Amino acid sequence: MQLFYNKDLTSKDSQFTFDKTESRHIVKVLRKKNGDILQITNGKNELFTVKILLANDKKCLVEIIRSEVIQKPWNYKLHVAIAPTKSNDRLEWFLEKATEIGIDEITPIICANSERTVLKKDRLEKIVQSAMKQSLKFVVPKLNESVKFSDFMKQDFEGDLFIAHCEEQDKKSFSKEIKPTRNITILIGPEGDFNPNEIKNAIAQKFIPVTLGKSRLRTETAGLLAIQTVALINEIN
Repeated sequence: MQLFYNKDLTSKDSQFTFDKTESRHIVKVLRKKNGDILQITNGKNELFTVKILLANDKKCLVEIIRSEVIQKPWNYKLHVAIAPTKSNDRLEWFLEKATEIGIDEITPIICANSERTVLKKDRLEKIVQSAMKQSLKFVVPKLNESVKFSDFMKQDFEGDLFIAHCEEQDKKSFSKEIKPTRNITILIGPEGDFNPNEIKNAIAQKFIPVTLGKSRLRTETAGLLAIQTVALINEIN
């Protein structure tokens, strides 16, 4: 399946025109022609089957012939709040793989030890959207604006709360704390880890300190391991 994405598409629409970039890709690269069938998602668990009416490489016009709601393949909500890595490539890799595995929400958190505080959100959103299409997901993860750790902690949280850190103190095993079908928020710190005040603040907000294993992991690896662990626990159960 070749999956396309447009966030504004709704079940009320009868026709749709691709923008110039997508039109050229469809007509010139994929060599689609009038009458060919394509699939589009709006990233909200909806899939649209469309037929090409006009295979124009500047304005490819399609008719919507069917729309359907696709159930999300995981039955929990996972929110990862992660400190941006110093290397932009590593953050982009994390977003791509997290989307492929399955995640609902991502918040970049700026911590005391963060080495990167400025992000190009438009580019990061394109990474997420591309990964959604490639992995044939029909829901695009919510990518929030970056926020200071202290401000992030001011919100009201729901579900099970965890903070993964490297400090030598009492911590539980993340994999043993996960309960199937529960909503989860987990905090992943920067290369220099959370500082003691941040850990104390999180614990005061009912976040459970956890370990992801015996190895000391890079930020993006820790984030991905947490996502995969949640997915596997829910799959097994």
